This record gives sequence, structure tokens and C-alpha cells, in this order.
Amino acid sequence: MAAVLDRSVSPARSFWLWLALGAALLAAGLAGAYVMEHEGHIVTGMNNEIVWGMPHVFAIFLIVVASGVLNVASMATVFGQTHYKPWARFSALLSIAALAGGLMVLMLDLGRPERVVVAATHYNFKSVFAWNVFLYSGMFAFVALYLWMQMQKRFNRYARPAGIAAFVWRFVLTTGTGLIFAFLVARQAYASALLPPLFIAMSLAWGMAVFVLAQAAVGGADEQLRQRMGRLLGIFVALVLYLTAVYHLTNLYFARQTAFERFILLDGGVYPLLFWVGYVLVGSVLPMALVWRGSVGATALNVAAACTVAGAFAALYVFIIGGQAFPLEIFPGYEVASSFRDGAIAPYAPSVWEVLLGLGGVAAAFVIALVGQRLFDVVPRAAAGP
Repeated sequence: MAAVLDRSVSPARSFWLWLALGAALLAAGLAGAYVMEHEGHIVTGMNNEIVWGMPHVFAIFLIVVASGVLNVASMATVFGQTHYKPWARFSALLSIAALAGGLMVLMLDLGRPERVVVAATHYNFKSVFAWNVFLYSGMFAFVALYLWMQMQKRFNRYARPAGIAAFVWRFVLTTGTGLIFAFLVARQAYASALLPPLFIAMSLAWGMAVFVLAQAAVGGADEQLRQRMGRLLGIFVALVLYLTAVYHLTNLYFARQTAFERFILLDGGVYPLLFWVGYVLVGSVLPMALVWRGSVGATALNVAAACTVAGAFAALYVFIIGGQAFPLEIFPGYEVASSFRDGAIAPYAPSVWEVLLGLGGVAAAFVIALVGQRLFDVVPRAAAGP
């Protein structure tokens, strides 16, 4: 995913400049992970109540995007939409890059990242976390196989079956990500059967937004393709907004969830602000207005995609952090208080180390995509950047 910094800069020099920038941000992320591992989580904003902090916001975003950015490959290979076909390989490369970046953040946020060997060799199949080890590995395998079938002419006849397999697996992967929260009964915000389809919808919208921005970086989108992507982005954003509304209305139907919904939507300080302004207004209403006002220009589409990505981070912050901040109602109708802060709203302020680690995951995805599009024939010739 490379962009020409300036038309006066040679493509080769532009590539190395972007690679240096990505590598520097990746190094900063690894430095943040080192500080957190060396000093302990005391240097973060996380605590006994909020155990998934800002790094998980970045990680879940990247993992969800890894599924959704395959939209273009699926449209080309599975549904036979020829306008998307030239970009199918680039779509697959972005998927691998985003998944690698997201998993890097997850592994380095463990506190003891070397213990990942235990998770990879000892499985408790009653745990959704064990299932996801196979889902992530399968995603890498299916997308890499699809990319190989696309790039080797003698295997092109197998590209569609490989694409269908990747298409099915991406939904399985995103369902598994949603189930992590749907099966988690220890927080008021979670334990809902609506979460897997909501995560699938989020992957469609956020993945399309990331692809739009990545394609803008390398250039080459024609007018017809831009209009198609704009319409799809608007539909996906509307779908996520609809399912989010259903999720909150379902919670409001149950008396035991009223206090949580009031916290998230009205009284929770930064969480309602991020939800209504960050997600609903900037991340949903504005992108839909930009892509549905008629013919979609390149600038309008890019702004809509950027707003969608910003809204995605706001939504995940509210969902992940806010969902943990609100105390679990163990005894409905009673007030619970103890020296362990039972019944109290958990405070959280992300530290710079957490933000650096999250940005490091984004940088890892960027570097993989940048080098991948440089080394392999994944971008249409007319659009090939540095």
C-alpha cells in the first residue's frame, strides 16, 4: 500500500521513504510492547476490571478488517463481478497484512508473549479462544492459497474454488470473533446472540473502507468502480448502524440492562460522546451522506472511508472499554460495594505504551502490504505505485 509522496519524487525513493516511516512506527510499537512486558501492566491504564485495553481496540479492528477487506476478492471471484477482478490479488494481500498486524498486537499484549506457545500446543475446545487459534491459522492458509491460485497461471482454474473457501472462512472467522464476546457472560455489554452478525456487518463496512483508502494510495480506480464501491460502502455502513440499533434496543427491552444502556448512551462520560459523535455522526451518518448524494467523487469517497475508519475505532472503544467499565450486576435490585470496587464504574485512561503497541500493529500491516505490492504482481499495471 504505497502512495507517491510527491510527483517529483521517484517511485523507488517514494517506496523507501514510506517503508522507513512504517518501520519507524513499527519499532515504536515494539518498544511500547517491551516497556509493557518489562515493567508490567502497571504502566498501562488497564486494571483488574478493564483487562482489554487500547491494544485490543486496534487488534479487533485489524482482525475484523482482515475479513472485510476480502470484499473485493469475493465480489470478483465468487460473484463474478469483473470490475473488481483486477484488484482481487491486492484485496487478498491486504487481508493477510491486516490479520498479521492484529495478531501481533494480541500476542504482544499478553504480558508474557512467549506463553503463546502454550496456547498453540494445548487446547481447551470448550473455550472459544482455542477455536480462534484454528480460525486465524485457517484464514492465513485459505487466503494465501487463493492468492497463489491467482498468481500462478497454471493454477488459475482453481482460483474460484479457493476464493469460495476463503469467502466461507472469512465469515467463520468473523463469527468466531463475535462469539468471543457473545459467550462472555461476565460483562453486561456482551452475552448477546446479535454480536456475531454485528461483527460480520462491521467487517463488511470497515474492510471496504480500508480497501478504498488503500486503493487510493496506489491509485488507478476508474469512475465505475468508484461508484460501485461508494454504494457498497454506504449499504454496509447502514447495515452496521441498523444492527447496532437493534442490539441496543434489545438490551433496553430487558430491565436488567437498562442501567448499562443509560451508562453507554447517556451518563457514561466519554462513552456516550464517542458513541453519538464518533460512531453515529462521524462514522455512520457522514459517510452515508457523502456516498449517497449522487455521483461519488474520489475525494468524497476517501473522506467517507476515513470517517468510517474513525467511527470504527470509536465504536470499538465504547464496546470493548465501556463494556468492561460498567460493573456486572450480580445481585439485581441491590447495591454492591466492597474494597475491590465491586459495583463501581472502572476508570481507564490509555497509556502511551498501549497506543504505541496498537499503532505498531497498524504499521506491521502497512509494511507487509507495502513490501508485498512491491514484490508481487498484485496491483493492476496502470495503478502500480512505487
